[in-house]
Amino acid sequence: MRIIQQALYLEVAERLRAMIDEHALMPGAWIDEATVAESMGISRTPMREALKVLVSEGLVRLEPRRGCFVNALSEQDLDEIFPLMALLEGRCAYEAARNATAEDLDALESLHADLARYAQAGNIDAYYETNYQIHEAIQRLAGNRWLSGLISDLRKVLRLSRHKSLKLPGRIRESCAEHLSVFSALKAHDPEGAETLMKTHLLRQRGALRALDAAEVAEADDSGGDPIPKAQPGRLQLAGKSPVDR
Repeated sequence: MRIIQQALYLEVAERLRAMIDEHALMPGAWIDEATVAESMGISRTPMREALKVLVSEGLVRLEPRRGCFVNALSEQDLDEIFPLMALLEGRCAYEAARNATAEDLDALESLHADLARYAQAGNIDAYYETNYQIHEAIQRLAGNRWLSGLISDLRKVLRLSRHKSLKLPGRIRESCAEHLSVFSALKAHDPEGAETLMKTHLLRQRGALRALDAAEVAEADDSGGDPIPKAQPGRLQLAGKSPVDR
């Protein structure tokens, strides 16, 4: 029974991650445990255990006497995380360029062909998922479990911003071109080149997010509306009220 219960809360955690990815649970939103548990047809116990997992991953924040809230990444969070990801994923590309076999490169060739097709079609959702698969494939090729663990933890947190950067006009094609450059370095077994290009790719992704935020603020100013509030360091932007607020 304990094994079944453990499997259940891990399944619930994965379903909650998907809800956060899809913005069914918005950044800053209070999580109504009872309602969400009822919608999933489960008791409160596996729901609470699943939320503990998400708290440990940084996706959810527990506030005493208020409950759990979906985390919202601040500009400072993004400025601190992306340079770290650039360093870590750059190192992955370096190791992958040294380790990749012809068979590995064939598999990556197929993924990059899909990526280019989705970029051409402007299919952001499909592009994002294929992009994710490519990053994970390069991570596996690096063959460093310590490096992989660090990247996986940070990548879970970055999924809070999901593929927002791809909504910047022209960004999806720029991103694809960057990936193809990294792939060329991998095929050439050029570790230094692959590392540099992967770092550039991650930092340009941060730049795209910054440009998109600036464009949203400018658009709000032009329309006379209020810009979407940004999360502040150490705080959550609440999209709704918890029972304590009501």
